[in-house]
Amino acid sequence: MRVLLTSQAGSGHWHPLIGIARALEAAGHEVAFASTPRACSAIEANGFTCFPVGRDESDEVLRERRRYLLSLAHADQPAYMVPMIFAGTTVEHSLSDMLAHGRAWRPAVVIRENLEFAGLLMAEALGLPHAVVEVAAWRPHLHPLAGEALDRHRARIGLPSDPDHSSLFRHLLLIPRPPSLLDLSTLPATAHTIQPLIFDRSGDEVLPAWVDELPDLPLVYATLGTVFNQAPGVLEAIIEGLRDEPISLIVTTGRDQDPATFGPQPPNVHIERYIPQSLLFPRCDVVVTHGGSGTVMAALRDGLPMIVIPIAADQPENARLCAEVGVGRVIEPASRTPEAIREATRDVLEEPQYRARAEHFRDEIATLPGLDHTVRLIENLAISGPISPGI
Repeated sequence: MRVLLTSQAGSGHWHPLIGIARALEAAGHEVAFASTPRACSAIEANGFTCFPVGRDESDEVLRERRRYLLSLAHADQPAYMVPMIFAGTTVEHSLSDMLAHGRAWRPAVVIRENLEFAGLLMAEALGLPHAVVEVAAWRPHLHPLAGEALDRHRARIGLPSDPDHSSLFRHLLLIPRPPSLLDLSTLPATAHTIQPLIFDRSGDEVLPAWVDELPDLPLVYATLGTVFNQAPGVLEAIIEGLRDEPISLIVTTGRDQDPATFGPQPPNVHIERYIPQSLLFPRCDVVVTHGGSGTVMAALRDGLPMIVIPIAADQPENARLCAEVGVGRVIEPASRTPEAIREATRDVLEEPQYRARAEHFRDEIATLPGLDHTVRLIENLAISGPISPGI
């Protein structure tokens, strides 16, 4: 069986699909990806065929887009990113390529991440079953924003209108987070919850040798992910707030940012471009994060409490959820001071209920279906069509 996985260009979009792709290959299926040329180079480096679709945005365009996005109130950001970018220009640039690859390669099933839409339209146009992996927070209020934009593309390729937006998860919706973190009343009948899809080692990355030599102090890890890692002043505030605390502090800046930018640090502070979280988290006590879904789910999988400093995208929703369920503290944009970060970190380290709540979700995550079950759902989709509910 041939399976095509489609993704936006960012690593946070295609990383969650890698585990599914490898599990499908292990089950004997033929797998390929479709994404932008630059993303295809990274995906191919992980051993997969990748069909290039659309075009790469220049670094200057991406920087300007981030600047504009951060200038908007969070409530206004989706109205820009979803209909204008993800379901707008990205689809305009990639749809013809996606249709051509679909017709030529003829997959039995298409699997897309939830912010990639050309693959959805290709599957609908060719009559192929399709699944969607929710790589971000479940945000049903975004579906009309996407659906209205997609109707214009549907008309262009001869598809009927989709007024209730049901095509977004028509056949199978995979949500890699525990049911207790979801409003189940908002989920479609095709939804299935599965274990978080964590992929963070695209090469031979290992823990730095100095990690084994750290003193017996609480270990705090700070990251802002791969997209908003250069948000002005945030990493600087984290470092200033925590550098003099009786902890070991590890900060990763992202592969595109030089740690030397942050100047000399005391011996308890270590700044690196990148360390795989799957290697580091088992040694951590607290995670300071922007609240991206990948980092939040990885931390909960390891039972780690968090300080969440949301910046954009689904991060405010994830931050609010972390606070509501008691797994951490939230630093809102107006309060991103070193003092606030220091106080919140002390609180989470000293109060055991944060760790206990995070470990509760760790235990729940361990009971969720894994990749073998996910492969069976996809196989059944190819054979039988829409999958019955599985929450």
